[in-house]
Amino acid sequence: MNFESTRRRLTEKQADTVERLTKAAVEVLRTEGFAGLTVRSVAGLAGVAPATAYTYFSSKEHLVAEVFWRRLAASPEEADAGLDRTGRVVAVLRHIALLVADEPELAGAVTSALLGRDPDVEHLRTRIGIEIRQRLADALGSNPDPDVLEALELLYAGGLVRAGMGYGSYTEFADRLETSAKLILE
Repeated sequence: MNFESTRRRLTEKQADTVERLTKAAVEVLRTEGFAGLTVRSVAGLAGVAPATAYTYFSSKEHLVAEVFWRRLAASPEEADAGLDRTGRVVAVLRHIALLVADEPELAGAVTSALLGRDPDVEHLRTRIGIEIRQRLADALGSNPDPDVLEALELLYAGGLVRAGMGYGSYTEFADRLETSAKLILE
């Protein structure tokens, strides 16, 4: 899938370079963690000049936010029509929470990155928020109550921060989202 960069439209060659950079970022995170991640180290692993990497990513936070955005955008929506409203919402929340659960270094990096003030991160954070809001709204059904929708967004965002702070695993975070969402919806 060819994703449009947050900074500009990409040619096929540029899209390939960005793909290599995002894959290399995950590899560096696995071995070095977020503290050891640099755009320069990712560029080296991807076989790209650091200056080239910086034309696509303004910071390591921007790079990690892009990795999450790409995973979210590429993942199928989980609003199964066979489920009731609560089941659909829980499925959406669980799916999004588990996108990076099997990669703890990436999961923690995503939380840190999304809290950044870099304008490119802010742009991605908005895109991610809109996508999550739309998935939740679709799961809630026609004319969702805006207060319920916002409560579910706050639940997800608060849980993400809590998991990122080390108060449980991302799998536990997904379980807590389910419990809390049921309290809101039932």
